Amino acid sequence: MKPSALPRYNRVLLKLGGEGLAGKAAFGIDPDVVNDIAVDIIAVKSKYNTQFAIVVGGGNIIRGDAASKRGMDRVTADYMGMLGTVINALALQDALENQGQPTRVQTAISMHQIAEPYIRRRAVRHLEKGRVVILAAGSGNPYFSTDTTAALRAVEIEAEVVLKATKVDGVYDADPVTNPKAKKFARLDYLDLINKDLRVMDHTAVTLCRENKIPIIVFDLSHGGNLDGVVAGKPIGTLVGPPE
Repeated sequence: MKPSALPRYNRVLLKLGGEGLAGKAAFGIDPDVVNDIAVDIIAVKSKYNTQFAIVVGGGNIIRGDAASKRGMDRVTADYMGMLGTVINALALQDALENQGQPTRVQTAISMHQIAEPYIRRRAVRHLEKGRVVILAAGSGNPYFSTDTTAALRAVEIEAEVVLKATKVDGVYDADPVTNPKAKKFARLDYLDLINKDLRVMDHTAVTLCRENKIPIIVFDLSHGGNLDGVVAGKPIGTLVGPPE
């Protein structure tokens, strides 16, 4: 399929937080929200022929770090969180395939009955064949966030950008929900996220992107047209990259 327009990015790593799949609820999966996300992905893929790899979080099912603070063994809690990401990955795969988009789920922890194991070369081949690849179960290791997994997988598959989908329209110097005077940044250096302790992604994830020169775009996926805009290179959200 020939693209109808030329994109800024041809291969992207889209990071979806689990909370974003819950919609207005605090827990679980909202099928309507998942379907809307699938529609956006398919529309952008059809328009630009963009290759999509997706890393999903599991915060709508369980947050390992939060559970560990309430007495649960951290390693056990993190593995439970990894399983939560697989639930989300299957939901997104179902939504995409119901609309005709071939999709593969690959997991960092083997579970052959429901998904392929993560194999870098196979993931890249799927992308080249036009399939969406959803990468689940984190990195397969406790103590590592799904943001770090997104950065790691982006490096491995040679993605051109990490698209971090959030519930706000970029990075602010304070919480815009509680502080109406919060200032939004249009562009930041990688080190700004670390030095200013702007808690958008953990330091390990930012450092991986910085060392491999992969830009990060933080944007609001729920706003119609934003995914199209960031793939096209429009100034949407906050761009995190090297100094200008």
